[in-house]
Amino acid sequence: MTISDIVDVERYHIDTSDFSDVCRQTLSEHGVLVLPEFIRPSKLADILTESPAKQDQAYFCAQKHSVYLTPDDNTYPADHPANRKVISSKGCICDDVIDASSPLRALYDDPTFQRFIAVVAGEAALHPYADPLSSINIHYAKRGQELGWHFDNSSFAITLLIQKPSAGSRFEYIKDLRDADRGEMNYSGVRALLDGHTAPDILTMDPGTLVLFRGRNAIHRVSPNESDTTRILAVLAYNSKQGVELSESARMTFYGRLS
Repeated sequence: MTISDIVDVERYHIDTSDFSDVCRQTLSEHGVLVLPEFIRPSKLADILTESPAKQDQAYFCAQKHSVYLTPDDNTYPADHPANRKVISSKGCICDDVIDASSPLRALYDDPTFQRFIAVVAGEAALHPYADPLSSINIHYAKRGQELGWHFDNSSFAITLLIQKPSAGSRFEYIKDLRDADRGEMNYSGVRALLDGHTAPDILTMDPGTLVLFRGRNAIHRVSPNESDTTRILAVLAYNSKQGVELSESARMTFYGRLS
């Protein structure tokens, strides 16, 4: 299975520097790059067939967390933005459950795709996680399940929408709400959002859409699923260095197991 079997390379020239540079500029200016119909329909159909079949192996959990994904700060009251809790509830299957013959596996491992992502994200090279769980994940959100407001710890995320519910599950975000590198958490801005005084932007996408998103300083969430169709999303995770593992505590939190 080649990259041209999976990706619409006639539309998306991911092997050319001109196209990669345009995408890099878009991501830099807007904090998000959206590539609709990135995956060819036949391969998207294959992914859609395999993903629900794996759902019984997913680890489902509901967690309360702060938008900063940090422990409680006792120097602030419980209702302070640093400590206020939101809920994330979803299921997840890990890299070791993804079939070797899956188009997701072929896409993730393809050198052309990796070089494209590296250029767009401004990385010298990309590497898979060293642990057996974290490189490719598939997330499931049934009716009522959601991803609460949060900032990412990583500099960018790559997602592929596989199945879209008929209602709810909106990807909402506010770009540059904080500056993590300078330690500016913008508690007042986060409070205004959590209190409903700030309207976020909404990113619309259909199945087959590849999204690169810079979520370290952009707060974001996926609103509750309001339909009986499960939202299915693949997350493709790389590192800029070799040998990086997701911590054991994070693996237990997100996956319910270490290996």
